[in-house]
Amino acid sequence: MSVFAQSWFWSRCSTSDISRLNGVNLCSLQKLPGVCNSRAESIEENEVYLPSDELWIYDMDSGLWTMHLMEGELPTSMSGSCGASINGKLYIFGGFDDKGYSNRLYYVNLRTKTGTYRWKKITNFKGQPPTPRDKLSCWVYENRLIYFGGYGCRKHNELSDCFDVHDAFWEGQIFWGWHNDVHVFDTTTQTWSQPTIRGGDPPQPRAAHTCAVLGNKGYIFGGRVLQTRMNDLHCLNLDTWTWSGRINISGEKPRDRSWHTLTPIGDDRLFLFGGLSSDNVPLSDGWIHSIATNGWKQLTHLPKSRPRLWHTACLGQEGEVMVFGGSKDDLLFMDTGHCSDLLIFQTQPYSLLRLCLDCIGKNAALLEKQIPCLPSKLLQDVLKKITFWAAMTHRQERKAETERQSQLHST
Repeated sequence: MSVFAQSWFWSRCSTSDISRLNGVNLCSLQKLPGVCNSRAESIEENEVYLPSDELWIYDMDSGLWTMHLMEGELPTSMSGSCGASINGKLYIFGGFDDKGYSNRLYYVNLRTKTGTYRWKKITNFKGQPPTPRDKLSCWVYENRLIYFGGYGCRKHNELSDCFDVHDAFWEGQIFWGWHNDVHVFDTTTQTWSQPTIRGGDPPQPRAAHTCAVLGNKGYIFGGRVLQTRMNDLHCLNLDTWTWSGRINISGEKPRDRSWHTLTPIGDDRLFLFGGLSSDNVPLSDGWIHSIATNGWKQLTHLPKSRPRLWHTACLGQEGEVMVFGGSKDDLLFMDTGHCSDLLIFQTQPYSLLRLCLDCIGKNAALLEKQIPCLPSKLLQDVLKKITFWAAMTHRQERKAETERQSQLHST
């Protein structure tokens, strides 16, 4: 790792034009991550879910959000759904609302040429889907969605060793608890299956954990079962279906947590950020796990004032980890507001082109006579960067003015 990468630059982009969210689904699709089907904040002690007909797209070059109204078979507005993207399609599975847990699967094509985004509920599948649940996670591997764990409900005849019972409604023979089963949805054949695990010790049943794929290995970190949060790391070979067992870590390691994110960076590293600790403290720490050294390294220079839990993260165009949404509070005991700002963690040096575009964007007033002389393709990229830095400056000035007015009123 270079000296530059060890220092870990981060930036914060204000996104005040998008509602405050937690439990969001975010995916990266070239320049455009999409956010949809999310839970909003509590209002008068009632949970409020954002409408599922909204798709928000963030342009990484211009720094602008756009909202698109969606059509088709709209998913129920839920929280704790699991989103993943394959070949330009965003799939949403499971979740929870006032009516209970879901095991429905929807998808939307994000590469539409018409500009219309249409949800479709998958009903003509083969095989048996997972039981209803939320707060599960997913690996994407070879056109397959591979789901692990989650919290949900089962009937008495569905109980098995992969289910840790938490509560029960005996009259209706319904049981609630945590899972550690693995289910596969093949997006090519529209088929559900449950692979036979061929060896190794599986992780303890859990929910609100996180998953990431490196090569043919699916990694799991942390999560919650009962009142216990964990900091264990496991991996599943997605070709042979063998578990690693708990991976023994050399040196320091992150504390127990749930509602965090784990993002693959490069071929052999994982970026862990945020979550909620065992003592119900929202976390703002970041860690890198190296597969080569089998060790964790805590990052320095990260903002202590930006804790996040139940957020989402994806990889940007140049190795940035983009963290969006979530909450800054322990949702079980306090809820003073969710987060709408975008945190960007720079994991490697930017390309020379990116550095030049940023420089021009920041100094557009000084270069106003030279900019029109640029080739048309490059000019379009420059104009987006000018928009990005102009919007950034405007938001910073507006924030400073708000703080100044607040100080005046307080005195």
